Amino acid sequence: MCATLQGQPESFLLSVTTVEPAKDLLTPASSGRPAVTPATTAGRIPAWGRKALWITAAGVLTDVTLHGLQDAGWLGLGALAGGWCWLALGQLTRVSPQRLNTIEGWIERCRSLLDQFARLDPDPSAPANRSAALANLLAQQDRQALRLALVSSASTTTGHLAAMEEALRGGRPLQVVVSHPLPSNSLRWQWSEAFASCDAFIFHLQPPLMAAELRWLEALPPRLPLWVLMEAEGASEGQVADLCSQWPAANRDRLLLWDGHPRQLGASLAPLGFWLAREGDALPATTLCRCLEQLHGRWQADLERLRRQQWLALQQRTQWLVAAGVLITPAMSLDLLVLSVANGLMLREMAQLWDCRWSLEQLRAAAGHVGKAALVLGVVEWSSQAITTAFRLHGATWLVGGTLQALSAAYLTRVISHAMADLMARYVGVCEPDLQAIKAEAPLLVAKAAEAERLDWGAFLQEARNWLVQQEGEKGIQAGGA
Repeated sequence: MCATLQGQPESFLLSVTTVEPAKDLLTPASSGRPAVTPATTAGRIPAWGRKALWITAAGVLTDVTLHGLQDAGWLGLGALAGGWCWLALGQLTRVSPQRLNTIEGWIERCRSLLDQFARLDPDPSAPANRSAALANLLAQQDRQALRLALVSSASTTTGHLAAMEEALRGGRPLQVVVSHPLPSNSLRWQWSEAFASCDAFIFHLQPPLMAAELRWLEALPPRLPLWVLMEAEGASEGQVADLCSQWPAANRDRLLLWDGHPRQLGASLAPLGFWLAREGDALPATTLCRCLEQLHGRWQADLERLRRQQWLALQQRTQWLVAAGVLITPAMSLDLLVLSVANGLMLREMAQLWDCRWSLEQLRAAAGHVGKAALVLGVVEWSSQAITTAFRLHGATWLVGGTLQALSAAYLTRVISHAMADLMARYVGVCEPDLQAIKAEAPLLVAKAAEAERLDWGAFLQEARNWLVQQEGEKGIQAGGA
């Protein structure tokens, strides 16, 4: 039975042929689903535990205040930081690791992303499209037929296809997805869902390996079983060595040599037939799990883009709140400022954006490592010098004292926020972060964040000018009212 698939964007999709199973190999149908491990319920920290964490946070902030500060003016800011930490971290909960390596686990994670998209994506049509994509995959849970793709840069003859179907006929129905000759160029070099959702690939190759064929091979989804049918009359070990040299990812064990005669095709495909007979019962579930994982990865990328859009607004708002606080209470040290920003209101909103559910100790420790790395790398000194030079060139004569310190604090907040965003994006979904690894990675994260913000230096300076003008206008209004 042959049926053409509709609605596929790629022009090289030809048809799908369904081959009924061999009568002497018929076995009772089975769903092929993996065993489901018991669900682990994540609970909230009990009330007494949250109180203990609040007391711990207050004690740490008090210790930092008493040992690291000399200016009494910082005490008010320290109290404000303590309040921020109380609000930001008091409601965090612990979650248990999810079942990532099962179908049920990936379904659960995909559905959890749908909930996050509902909060972050303003597109009204997006929820229906994503739900439909997930539903299409879930409809494959009861699939019995094996799905095999046959792709080539050359045309596939009817005789060769019939010989292949007969050679691979087994105990399960077999769907063969056949392609037109692969195009030699593409804008995306991306396989359609009809090919990406197959249980295995047969790549028909007539050596030598062309550049376009290599691009299509490298674009295959990860962990998709690939078999290369190498058609060459009198194929030698030298041709195999040439292929492995041109394509280092080639697997010799899945290289099928064929001399081009239809009668010999069955013998050439025998290793694939044995593999399908051995692995066929588990292949549909394995493929579904792989497709769900890939869908989850695409959604994570889309979700990260939406998070960054909202984070930019949070970053700009917070940096000027910090600058205003420093301008009111200027001091020589920015240590407590770094801690208050990293563990305060901004961190709370960032944790909500990235659905970060680390414990209070873990979140505070990660932010502390990033803040210390920023101070060690001299972000404050560099920003102060750059701000002074930039505003002198633009003729600003009123940039003195607390104003310079406020702008430096705003830039430092910008860098810390960027580094924390990269950190949360890297550890998204991780319930138990490796704090030692974060400590080692913090200098690199801060360095990359500082470099990224330095490239956007002009935008920061323009925002700073607007903020300073606003501050001057507010001072004028207050003076007139007095």
